[in-house]
Amino acid sequence: MKIDLYLPDDHLTEVPRQAARAVDIGYDGIFTPDTSHDPFLRIAVAAPVAQDLDLGTAVTVAFARSPMTVAQTAWDLAELTAGRFLLGLGTQIKAHIERRFSMPWGAPARRMSEYITALRAIWNSWQSGEPLRFRGEFYSLTLMTPFFDPGPIDHPSIPVYVAGVGPRMSHLAGEMCDGYHVHPFHTVRYLQEVTLPAMREGARQGGRTLDQIEMASSVFVVTGRDRREMETMRRQVSQQIAFYASTPAYRPVLDSHGWNFGPRLTALSKRGQWDRMADVITDDVVSEVAVEAPIDELGDAIRDRYEGILDRVGLYAVGRGTTPITDSQMSSIVSAIRGG
Repeated sequence: MKIDLYLPDDHLTEVPRQAARAVDIGYDGIFTPDTSHDPFLRIAVAAPVAQDLDLGTAVTVAFARSPMTVAQTAWDLAELTAGRFLLGLGTQIKAHIERRFSMPWGAPARRMSEYITALRAIWNSWQSGEPLRFRGEFYSLTLMTPFFDPGPIDHPSIPVYVAGVGPRMSHLAGEMCDGYHVHPFHTVRYLQEVTLPAMREGARQGGRTLDQIEMASSVFVVTGRDRREMETMRRQVSQQIAFYASTPAYRPVLDSHGWNFGPRLTALSKRGQWDRMADVITDDVVSEVAVEAPIDELGDAIRDRYEGILDRVGLYAVGRGTTPITDSQMSSIVSAIRGG
């Protein structure tokens, strides 16, 4: 099992320091989010510092960008990192695509499938010199003149990961992707009963097997040096769980456990009563979603929960000001997760 640093959503000036920290601690990779800063720029800044680490987006909002622009950026980053770049794509939700990005929304699973196919058609054109002739339901890409063609590179097979929660995106990951970014709001039961069966069926339809798809996720943790620190973190994790559970898109996770508090959380969020939402999340729910252990036992606890399920893990709370873990302790956690 590999362990990755999910880069905090800081400014570009902080990225070299965080990348150096990832190297010193012994992480296997760095993933960047697409939130308040551009995920691709942060990869480019981290690459010269973290020369032996995998570098990827977790995730890039695909539908906010043309396949051509993403293909071009990914091509450049694959060359810059000597093939260590992992392109992670996500759909986001309708409100953000239409109202934040002013882009079209609809049929997200079909659109994402076509988007990935379009990316690979563009990359094939650049690598082979064949004419670009892609026509689909959502995208049409039929013009590539020599002036705009970057030409072949040494590492043209760019791994494409997709992010998702429900069975449709899990099916898509199994059918045609190199990896799957599992949303941190999950439980092992949900992965075993919903995610993995859908991935397995998708892989079967794509003539593949699950061992060809890497599963990655950042995971919630409740940890600390004493009971007080763990209680503080449990409250913070409860707040984040409540935020996700209030969104209907994540309702399948609740349904798999028979948790019926989703509508109540949605109502509280619409009233702006964010401070009351964490009270809805019981300790039993936190225990299902988060890994709970003292710092010196956390690595073993993460490995025990996810070994044989996830191929790559990261700590959701690290770097967000909520985890009292020193870099030395994190190095021990990394070693324990690997089974060292």
